[in-house]
Amino acid sequence: MKRIVSTLALGAALGLGATAALAQAPSTTLRNIQNKGFVQCGVSQGLAGFSQPDSAGNWTGLDVDFCRALAAAIFNDPSKVRFSPLSAKDRFTALQSGEVDVLSRNSTWTIQRDTSLGLNFAGINYYDGQGFLVRKSLNVKSARELSGASVCVQTGTTTELNVADFFRTNNLKFEPVVFATADETIKAYDAGRCDVFTTDASGLYAERVKLAKPDDHMVLPEIISKEPLGPVVRHGDDQWFDIVKWTHFAMITAEELNISKANLDQMLQSTNPEIRRTLGAEGNFGEALGLSRDWVVRIVRHVGNYAEVFDRNVGPSTRLGISRGLNALWNKGGLQYAPPIR
Repeated sequence: MKRIVSTLALGAALGLGATAALAQAPSTTLRNIQNKGFVQCGVSQGLAGFSQPDSAGNWTGLDVDFCRALAAAIFNDPSKVRFSPLSAKDRFTALQSGEVDVLSRNSTWTIQRDTSLGLNFAGINYYDGQGFLVRKSLNVKSARELSGASVCVQTGTTTELNVADFFRTNNLKFEPVVFATADETIKAYDAGRCDVFTTDASGLYAERVKLAKPDDHMVLPEIISKEPLGPVVRHGDDQWFDIVKWTHFAMITAEELNISKANLDQMLQSTNPEIRRTLGAEGNFGEALGLSRDWVVRIVRHVGNYAEVFDRNVGPSTRLGISRGLNALWNKGGLQYAPPIR
């Protein structure tokens, strides 16, 4: 009996040791990032509120801020990130090839992308759905009145597939007018080359501000698809996957616990055990990720919690004027929900 117990104990110890060794295996991606001194982040070629450069080449947006949060967590410096503007066609190839470390570019999580492309979606930082933008002069109140319309759409996207499914399902005819980039697509719509512009609803609001007369156009009420958007990494580097995933969860958790840039120093003195775990005063959760104990402190101090990022880039006080909706916290009627840091 002693021999059996000893054997089991030894096996358990070896199993735990192997698990610990596996958990502590260094991330090739993280090591490369630390060696070169920055995160290479794939973003859109210019989508207001999400990832867009100004005339001086300074990038802003919800997806950009996520990249800055990663840099803050790793380097304690949100400026240590470089941006690669990528088309819808080239974005996944750039990630697969190692041209970028992470893709933070309004990309929809689908089974095909999650499996056959060799990619991992690390979370959903924006719940979206596809809609339609039309001229008010068209006197259309519903997408079901669009039979026979010409529709401007970007190729290589779920948008192209969804619009075909919608018209087919509703026994409507349409003429697709396809372009390679988002910029070409909205310019063609503005020039009158099609009756309708379709993309994710967030994109409709973002692209409408580019039109010559934005107020002459309206977003129709129908949402025809689920578009869960979020950051993407390559298969095969679990530690990097965990860092990207938990950076998003940390920003959600910070909002839920009312930890913000404004009150961070005060929160660091909190006796609340959940706040203390989140901010690194208790536990070694940062070290388990391969980061510092104060990784969440770095993210909040330099970038903010999820609400701050949302409101700053796409919220009601911005040009886009988007309400939280599905992107509100789970306890406020939305879908944003993070596993516990414990």
